[in-house]
Amino acid sequence: MNYRLRIFGCLALPMGLLVPPALAQKPPAQPPPPLKPAGPSPSGSQPGQPREDFVLFLQGHVATTDGTPVPNNVLVERVCNNSVRQQVYAAPRGDFSMQLGSRTNSVLDASGGGGVESPYAMGRTVDRLDRTLAEQGIPRRELANCELRASASGFYSSPVSLASLDPLDTSSIDVGAIVVERLGKIENMTLDAAPYNIPRDARIAYEKGLKAEKERKFADALRYFEKATAIYPRYARAWFQLGTVLRIENQRDAARRAYTQATAINTKFPPPYMSLALMAYEAEDWTEVLHLTDHILDLDPLNYTHVSGYVLDLDGFDYAGAYYYNALANYKLGRIERAEKSALKAQFLDMWPRFPQVHLLLAEIFAKNNNYASAISEMRIYLGFVADAKERAQLQEQLAKLEKLNALTPTTAKTDQK
Repeated sequence: MNYRLRIFGCLALPMGLLVPPALAQKPPAQPPPPLKPAGPSPSGSQPGQPREDFVLFLQGHVATTDGTPVPNNVLVERVCNNSVRQQVYAAPRGDFSMQLGSRTNSVLDASGGGGVESPYAMGRTVDRLDRTLAEQGIPRRELANCELRASASGFYSSPVSLASLDPLDTSSIDVGAIVVERLGKIENMTLDAAPYNIPRDARIAYEKGLKAEKERKFADALRYFEKATAIYPRYARAWFQLGTVLRIENQRDAARRAYTQATAINTKFPPPYMSLALMAYEAEDWTEVLHLTDHILDLDPLNYTHVSGYVLDLDGFDYAGAYYYNALANYKLGRIERAEKSALKAQFLDMWPRFPQVHLLLAEIFAKNNNYASAISEMRIYLGFVADAKERAQLQEQLAKLEKLNALTPTTAKTDQK
């Protein structure tokens, strides 16, 4: 009898291991042997989507066609169906990495950097679901209508399609190089003369002036800039810096003469024109503001005339400001259509933003054109930048009036405005 029980016990043990896990209603008293589970795939995968069909990282580098170093702060964008879904900044040498899987792809949700410890720093706080998505990436099929492109002022980017990714690749895909081509800029646009034309003593005096100005030693800065212009009278940049320091010192007439001298030397050097426009703005001389900003915009070295979308401006000169003051001058002179055109260009260029008041100007322009819905939108955007309680109260009153006017607008008119 004992012999039969021993045989039965030996047979029962392996038969118990053959029972499908799905039939077990309660966990066993003892842990089961370490067998590989035959259940569903890990929670990171979706039904019908094998793990290898997810892409977690896109990496590559930005290169120029002429072999020169890439511009600073190149923005790499993932564009899907003509919509920007994700953005990262390339490292100084052009390398970039983009982590995929953000639940909200319509905003800047990733930031690449040159740091070793955290090269994929996320640009926003993610919750548990976002972390799960970030760990698995996104399905490769979602990249079929996507491409990568680089944005840098003064450069044109050749997009890299993501539709032809090799399905045998790992979850970290090297897309290779995004090639940017330098656009032709107007000669002497940002430099008043070739370096070899400027005498060494003038350059040394100019650099000492810049250092003194940075340290707020304005008397020393004036002396150095005056020395630089005396040694080399055609030193347009030194004349411009001299005017800047004179303006800081409240010597307005002398500053205006220095700026004017710089424009006489080089008509394609925009900073002194912009400074003169600001002085005219302070004096509310709208005709002069319009004249000076028109000259800057007529140069159009980066083809901003054809801007129809948002542009990241990395050029040393602030064209967003030129468009804003041009729009304001046109508005003050009753040229509403031209004012709207320039204000929209300023808005597209001002990505940081440095001129939030352009939204208030657009609100006034749209309201004057009875486009109350757009005016309300611009007013709400501008309110986001206002901290002063008194100003906010006044703007809220204006917003309430616009909302009442919009409510009285016929539906057909609202459709036409859109």
